[in-house]
Amino acid sequence: MNMRQRLKVLLVIEQCNPEFTSVPLVGYNFFRTIAQLADVTLVTHQRNARALEKTHPHASIVYMSEHPWVSRYSRVTAKISKINGKVNWPLYHALKYPIYAEFNYKVHQTFKDAIERGEYDIVHTLTPMMPRYPVKVIQACKSTPFVLGPVNGGVPFPKGFRETAKKENARLNFLRAVGRWLIPGYRQTYQKADRILSGSTYTLSLLAELFPDTADRLELFCENGIDRSFLESEPAAKSTDKINLLFVGRLVPYKCADIVLQAIDRLSPTLKEKVQLTIVGQGPEQTKLESLTQELNLSDRVCFTGWVPQSETLDYYRQADIFCFPSIREFGGAVVLEAMSCGLPCIVVNHGGIGEYVSEETGFKIDPISREHVTQQVAESLAALIENEDRRAKMSAMALERVKDFVWETKAQKMVAIYEELLQRPKTARSAEPVGATWNRDVADASLRG
Repeated sequence: MNMRQRLKVLLVIEQCNPEFTSVPLVGYNFFRTIAQLADVTLVTHQRNARALEKTHPHASIVYMSEHPWVSRYSRVTAKISKINGKVNWPLYHALKYPIYAEFNYKVHQTFKDAIERGEYDIVHTLTPMMPRYPVKVIQACKSTPFVLGPVNGGVPFPKGFRETAKKENARLNFLRAVGRWLIPGYRQTYQKADRILSGSTYTLSLLAELFPDTADRLELFCENGIDRSFLESEPAAKSTDKINLLFVGRLVPYKCADIVLQAIDRLSPTLKEKVQLTIVGQGPEQTKLESLTQELNLSDRVCFTGWVPQSETLDYYRQADIFCFPSIREFGGAVVLEAMSCGLPCIVVNHGGIGEYVSEETGFKIDPISREHVTQQVAESLAALIENEDRRAKMSAMALERVKDFVWETKAQKMVAIYEELLQRPKTARSAEPVGATWNRDVADASLRG
């Protein structure tokens, strides 16, 4: 085909909302930027209609409604998924699967005929970004290239952080593996996809192990990106000679904001005198963190902002000198990209997605050997940056350079290049294997492994 023509893309993004955070916002940014380069028909859930109609009133968007019982079931699962007042995500996603299943079924019923008629050049399912959900519409992609992802998740807690894992109720993480074997169509989706994009090297390795025959179709494609406005922002004029440290994230155990406090406490009195820490975010750990701040006599050096709207976080990045985010279990970690785009050297734990953003030239990556090891390494990294202004400046410049690859418009160009590459390959009809056959084999495989 003539590559100068705009591609016709069916983009299935169940979670796509400019007013939400996390996965829905990531899905929206992919839609927004890919639609600038291709003729996109977006398929998403009815819950996103109000927000999308405000921002894209003339876009080609098809909304999948839900049965009234699904809405009631959703409210019930939200309550059941909370353990000790916190959402247990493996349990939440396991219970939420029937809601996605209805959406998945309706998309297939609505678009299967159009796909089989060749009305779209590419079919791309973006969310959910969990590597255990199937996509039924792939059955209709007999001669139309199908792209999946970026999928992400499944990252375990480091062995050296068992106590933190207990606080996060990690004992239910086995539900992830169970879902891979019990959900019909799961294996079929990965076996038949023309390209599988993985949001992290961990998930890439996981999928390569689960599906050895997909090696030539797997590709690393980080899920998160940054808005160009971050790169275009100017550092704020400093009102103090202090070195401003910044933490941005939910105040939950695995984000390890307490490690930042303990690391500051280990600095020499001279260096401690130079720092000011701002913790942006809220969560169940806030009271404990405030108490720890008092115990360490750091109350005059630490500011808790509470919840801050996404649109206002840029101001905190612009006023900071160093970003410290020792979270031990991140899939995407968009806050690290945001910090880098504001020229902040970053101190992170090398586990999950965030360890792939930061290099030796842009910050410090710490192996999660144990809580003691991470705390000491954070303290030493802070000391190295506080004492050496020239090093901070060099890391700042390199962070700005590296993060350019993560601007949403650049990511959209790379995605469209993947589409075009797939379309240059000869179109061969796929074998239409019944879902039941895949389901039976999945159960057999699971029993053999069990």
